Amino acid sequence: AISRYLRLPFILAYLCTGLLVGPSGLAWIPDMAGTRTLAEFGLVFLMFTIGLEFSLPQLFAMKRTVLGLGGTQVVLSCLAFGGIAWLLGMTVAGAMVVGGVLALSSTAVVMKLLADQLEQHSRHGRAAFGVLLFQDLVVVPFLIFIPMLAGDGLMQSLPAALGWALVKSAAVLVVIFLVGRVWLRPLFHEVAMARSREFFGMTVLFITLASAWLTDAAGLSMALGGFLAGLMIGETEYRH
Repeated sequence: AISRYLRLPFILAYLCTGLLVGPSGLAWIPDMAGTRTLAEFGLVFLMFTIGLEFSLPQLFAMKRTVLGLGGTQVVLSCLAFGGIAWLLGMTVAGAMVVGGVLALSSTAVVMKLLADQLEQHSRHGRAAFGVLLFQDLVVVPFLIFIPMLAGDGLMQSLPAALGWALVKSAAVLVVIFLVGRVWLRPLFHEVAMARSREFFGMTVLFITLASAWLTDAAGLSMALGGFLAGLMIGETEYRH
């Protein structure tokens, strides 16, 4: 209510409330694994609904934005934030970690803001989504790279670790796309023949969580799996 009165985004009110009642505030809600899991599910379902608004042709048409604009944003942000941290006295390894962390944004928060303002399909909305998608993908090499900064033999172990992560991530994405293109339409046709809203809803829920589990197992974000599930179902005639 306060956020609406001040004409601020609702997502800001949610974040402030979480800080207030969480373990760093009044501690009404302790830091439990279950709470974090529920929060992850919320992001998965949010990205699922966003994925329904996109199509594969649209996504492929955005490859220049994802790789070009997204890659440029991550590199420049890493250099800028890492450079500032290094100038403030941090070690090179520490500065690289800070730069990598601050170069990433929250896909869920940004897309929620764009959706609330009906700007997700605008030119700047699509550009922002392309950057966010690249950030979701670059999380994998970041998570591999950061622990290695603390050890020796970085240059010897990094290429092999990154190569394996790339292969694993690509395999999971290919499996999700193949399943979506080949099996989802006949599957939903059979489900729809049952004429049961509950059965249909449970099928969508299962596919979304299964996709999120696969991307999480590959080291990618669960939210990315939810987005891909929405994207695949959006390609069928059951999108509505």
